[in-house]
Amino acid sequence: MAISLKKLRSSTSTYPPIVLIYGVDGIGKTSLAAEFPDAIYLPTAGERTPEGVDLATPEDDEGNTKYIESWEDLRSIVGELLTEEHEFKTAIFDALDGLEPFVNAATCARIGADSIGSNDKGSPAAFGQGDVQGDIEWGEFMDACAELTRRGIAVVLLAHPEIKRFDDPVNDPYDRYQVGIRKRAAKLVRERSDIVAFMNSRITLKTKEVGIKKEVTHAEGGRERQIHLTRSGGFDAKNRYAMPDAITYRKGQGYTEMAKYFPAPTGVAA
Repeated sequence: MAISLKKLRSSTSTYPPIVLIYGVDGIGKTSLAAEFPDAIYLPTAGERTPEGVDLATPEDDEGNTKYIESWEDLRSIVGELLTEEHEFKTAIFDALDGLEPFVNAATCARIGADSIGSNDKGSPAAFGQGDVQGDIEWGEFMDACAELTRRGIAVVLLAHPEIKRFDDPVNDPYDRYQVGIRKRAAKLVRERSDIVAFMNSRITLKTKEVGIKKEVTHAEGGRERQIHLTRSGGFDAKNRYAMPDAITYRKGQGYTEMAKYFPAPTGVAA
């Protein structure tokens, strides 16, 4: 069908967002995610909610937490959220770096490679092709996240950070916080997310003179937690909703402050 000026629609989206939240350990990423309405918590091995946070979580036949342990598990639960009637308005995936091995394994199985970063002679993953091919599986996952939002379900992706050197083409290289998965995958997930929120504490540096021409700098503060929503030299962040550069995070109020700027999840019932 050809594009025609006679048939137009508004570009304004009414779907809830895909939100990527990453930040330093213990800063409150899961607590913030748990504030999103009517959430289902989908953990990978080793992840759990903090004390006092109660979220609906799949269980196995023995009544234990059912973790996402494979690409098939991931596709199965997303498929169920997309096709079944349920009460959930938010899907929380914890964490991207826990999903990464399963996504990589699916890529390797498809292209016939032993590992995503293999440089063995003749390997289909050599010369960075494993990462390039991985875009297909990561793209499939992000397509599914987008489809969830079209069904009225907000998607929250949790991730751990790592500090990496950033080679800025217009400045000297410097270290910055980045999402702790492979570079191409992190770029794809950031691009496909509506909000990339970096969480950290506000730190103030104080300099004190301790001798003749000798000063010592130390950090103060650290109790005020910040949700950063625009990019800075020290971290990646963004939003599509004209949100402020940062929001002070007070437990129990983070979602309320963020939700002022984006369409609320309605769930499938709507």
